Amino acid sequence: MEVDWLNVWVRFALYLDLMLLFGLPLFALYALRKDEREAASARCYSGYATMAALIGLVLSVVDMAVVAKAMSGVEGYADLGGDTVAMIATETAFGIACFMRMSALLGGLLASFALAHRPTLRYQVLVACGAIALATLAWGGHGAMNEGLSGVAHLLVDIAHLLAGGAWIGALAGFLMLARMGVLAVLDRAARGFASIGTVIVGTLVTTGAVNYWFIAGMPTLERLTSPYGRILLVKLALFAAMLVMAALNRYRLSPALVTASDSGAAVRALRRSFVIEALLGVAVLAIVAVLGVQSPEP
Repeated sequence: MEVDWLNVWVRFALYLDLMLLFGLPLFALYALRKDEREAASARCYSGYATMAALIGLVLSVVDMAVVAKAMSGVEGYADLGGDTVAMIATETAFGIACFMRMSALLGGLLASFALAHRPTLRYQVLVACGAIALATLAWGGHGAMNEGLSGVAHLLVDIAHLLAGGAWIGALAGFLMLARMGVLAVLDRAARGFASIGTVIVGTLVTTGAVNYWFIAGMPTLERLTSPYGRILLVKLALFAAMLVMAALNRYRLSPALVTASDSGAAVRALRRSFVIEALLGVAVLAIVAVLGVQSPEP
């Protein structure tokens, strides 16, 4: 099967961008106190989220063009007619989802500027708009392959998977920013507070991931697992397992060392390195998910 690599790259960029848009302001809401969210040092969270909303708008336009070209079968983008794009945008589930995404992104972008002096409400609106935008990606992959009640169930599971992934990616970015700021007390409190949230995120990812696979490919067999789709999926699972190892290292060793270590600076640097590695693993997982979305699960 020939892979449309432009489609893959656009999907990857959308996953990463929209997960940051959703996850970063979410992290600011549960990890920072009200006075900390109002501090000048915390503006980077809303600033990056606002930038992600703008980038998401551009990527969504590109995504629509890429999918319209693939669906219409034309040779080049210059051959795309306005009627064709309008039909796809208004008469297909993908097009309607893309329109909803762009509306949510535009709403988040405008609200971010309008609520600049009300940081908590600004973060809440960005989380809501980010959640809507991220959820629409379910209609661009295997999540939209079923019909009827099973189709609705598959979409809901896929959306939960996307939101949990966004919460994790956003948390990693948020922790990296805190570690860079060097605010030890806030970093320690946020790391300890994330333990229960992280458990819920991982549990959601594992459960929805397993159900997603069942919807897409059925029961796992040796033939399915050794197919191109299956081999790529196994790489994804290995990277996910590595992320779990890094998360456990952060929770049980590196985070407690922020308080117990004699050299707090060294402890912060060690935790920051660990977050960087975990974040890179997360980015690699998203790249593989983008590839899996255009692969057939059939052996």
